[in-house]
Amino acid sequence: REAGGVPMEFPTHPIQETGKRPTAALDRNLSYLSLVEVLYGYPIDGVILTTGCDKTTPAALMAAATVNIPSIVLSGGPMLDGFYKGKKAGSGTIIWEARKLHAKGEINYDEFMDMAAASAPSIGHCNTMGTASSMNSIAEALGMSLTGGAIIPAPYKKRESISFETGKRIVEMVHEDLTPSKIMTKEAFENAIYVASAIGASSNCPPHLTAIARHMGIDLDIDSWQKLGHDIPLLVNCQPAGEHLMEGFFKAGGIPAIMQELMKNNKLHKNVMTVTGKTIKKNIEQIKIPNTDDQKIVRGIENPLHSFGTAVILKGTLAPEGAVIKTAGVEMTKFTGKAKIFDSEESAFDSVANGEIKEGDVLVIRYEGPKGGPGMREMLATTAALVGQGLGKKVAMITDGRFSGGTRGFMVGHVAPEAFVGGPIALVKDGDEI
Repeated sequence: REAGGVPMEFPTHPIQETGKRPTAALDRNLSYLSLVEVLYGYPIDGVILTTGCDKTTPAALMAAATVNIPSIVLSGGPMLDGFYKGKKAGSGTIIWEARKLHAKGEINYDEFMDMAAASAPSIGHCNTMGTASSMNSIAEALGMSLTGGAIIPAPYKKRESISFETGKRIVEMVHEDLTPSKIMTKEAFENAIYVASAIGASSNCPPHLTAIARHMGIDLDIDSWQKLGHDIPLLVNCQPAGEHLMEGFFKAGGIPAIMQELMKNNKLHKNVMTVTGKTIKKNIEQIKIPNTDDQKIVRGIENPLHSFGTAVILKGTLAPEGAVIKTAGVEMTKFTGKAKIFDSEESAFDSVANGEIKEGDVLVIRYEGPKGGPGMREMLATTAALVGQGLGKKVAMITDGRFSGGTRGFMVGHVAPEAFVGGPIALVKDGDEI
């Protein structure tokens, strides 16, 4: 309003995931469609896309790409760092640990709940490098949010300040006719992959970024992650791959610190336009960033947490069109075992709960892909149950569905072609060696 705009708040399809399992990407697409209808059907000159958990960010960016009116992303921000008995308690990650302790009888139910509650100390989305923080970081890397805005914790005064600045900026963008098509270019999407690899982003980022690119009319396939991201080392020491959480990452410089390090090493397109009306190079040069040499959270390229990026694209007879494994937090690089076949996530969960899965097994969960699920459902309950039984590092899982952004272990998802369309994963039988 101060910049001369007339603000109007409106809803989109709600994405409520905490009360249902498994979740599906159908919610992302419904949110996208409802947002497109509002942006296309009403005389709106520009839009602030308020984002937070997992699918809200890709849905909003897909709609911005489709309608192509001046658009800017404003994340609600992560929760403050959580602590339990003096140690960092991260959203999701502490639940895996609590399940394991509870299954062993080392803690009771009340202690389990205390651990869970400790990971959610304030308003905000998950405080780990799960899908929420990953996708909001990608929005900043794409140039679609104000510099430094992705990881400001939700309760911080700076979150309020950047909200105000975002409101002023969108009015200026309308006058400048600065639209998503001028920002989300091929080079911008490549920057997003570089940054995603450096931060140890969620395995859900490849399909989300591919969807945004398609709506922008840009060819970005799954192999792009291997070609561009594999040689980018992991620079952020945050859970689930590392030790720290988002509040600490913000204090260490956040996404600007990562982009500065990548730019310094010629691993970023510097002259890409952003919502500020300036290039990435000019934005980053204006930010004072702590020296990475003295840091425990943000590493320099010469001293990474891991020497290669977050996602590896696997191909073979089981997945001729590719599959994704998030390497951050994975200790094994090879696994051989006998297949245990499940045609739904629910049947796999029941088998784990009944103690039917043993060390060395390869769980194959199929008919959970985009068409089979439908909506590429998330295998969160089964992975959590495996960790709860102490099998998280002793088995492998392969699925044409997907995983939570906080998942750890030898988990291969997004197998293509999926079982529903006749992919080879549909032919695997119990006892086959994988």
